[in-house]
Amino acid sequence: MSRYKVPRGTFDILPADSYKWQFVIDAFREVAREFNYKEIITPIFEKSDLFERSVGELTDIVEKEMYKFEDKKGRILALRPEGTAPVVRSFIENGLNLKPNSSKLYYLGPMFRYDRPQKGRYRQFYQFGIENIGSNDSYNDAEVIGFANMFLSKLGLKNFELQINSIGCKNCTKDYDNALKEYFAPFKNDLCSDCNKRLEKNPKRVLDCKVKTCKVIAGKAPSMLDYLDEDCTTNFNKVQQYLTAMGIPFKVNPKIVRGLDYYSQTAFEFIDTNLGAQNTLIGGGRYDTLAEQLGGKNMPGVGFAGGFERLLLSMGEEKLSLGKQQIPKAYLVTLGDEARIAGIKLLMELRKNGISSEFDPDKTSMNAQMKAANKTGAKFALILGEDELESDKVILKNLENGEQKDVNISDIIQTIKDK
Repeated sequence: MSRYKVPRGTFDILPADSYKWQFVIDAFREVAREFNYKEIITPIFEKSDLFERSVGELTDIVEKEMYKFEDKKGRILALRPEGTAPVVRSFIENGLNLKPNSSKLYYLGPMFRYDRPQKGRYRQFYQFGIENIGSNDSYNDAEVIGFANMFLSKLGLKNFELQINSIGCKNCTKDYDNALKEYFAPFKNDLCSDCNKRLEKNPKRVLDCKVKTCKVIAGKAPSMLDYLDEDCTTNFNKVQQYLTAMGIPFKVNPKIVRGLDYYSQTAFEFIDTNLGAQNTLIGGGRYDTLAEQLGGKNMPGVGFAGGFERLLLSMGEEKLSLGKQQIPKAYLVTLGDEARIAGIKLLMELRKNGISSEFDPDKTSMNAQMKAANKTGAKFALILGEDELESDKVILKNLENGEQKDVNISDIIQTIKDK
């Protein structure tokens, strides 16, 4: 047994499962192409204050969960806990607003949070996400939601529900913050210590607390929808109209605030109705002031993010297809040194022509090689011995039905392709 194990809260993606992840990634990329989103890849670590300024000092991510470290020159860096801030940082730094077809972006990759590991939640986890930057038109809110809805549907998921809310803007949130402070004041002794701090500086964070007593108290808190100004009300109504036009069912949930401070106006979550407390498959919303917070111009944006781990759990719960494990189409069987050399040449030609092929140099007998061929799940065995080599042929054996025939070596590639 190895003396080393993966760190707590992380996991290996083994060959028996990696094809499932690839299946989901391929589906996501396909939807991205359909919506004309292009991939952006950012570093896995950034300056820590990028997240402290954008995500919010009183969020759990910044207060408790960031992996921060000091490099050899004394710079304070952090492994990225989320994907939006790095994408917006790159958008500003590289002037993507000035380049055509660069406002609709998607990303894939690992994120890091020092969190209590539990089912579907890890310290290194893998996210997919999109960002639509540069316009405050409410159509973009609906398009981002439509992307998420199509992605979940393409995977075959059915037991999910879209919940939407508007959390207002800086012009209308002050009155709401005051209303929350007034509501929560009698419960200060019952709220957790974190929520007592949040209540003073950002009371909406109390609505996002996961502590049971805080959740119960927040259940009857005032609704942001009663405090929206005219612009935010119009925006929220238009988003609902566009979603209806797209044929996407939704439920208005005034308690959705999302866990990051940069959100404003539209906030949404896709909820798995079969999972327990950790049931959000995809969450996102609008962030119209984030670019300015990071030193850029006024560039409104909207996006979402989701985790692969929870998505795979949901697909497993619904017993959905997760693709097929990779198997070779052909397995090379050789007998004798000369046949092995000729077979290796043929093997490379097969691969160059897009035919997945396998060969095990440690197995030399006919029986051992045929057993290995069957174990791989290959469709064909290509058998090459001295007799075949002299006649410039190879035996093509169909491992599914046992049929076999002699084929000219020069014709074997096309013969396999035709099958």
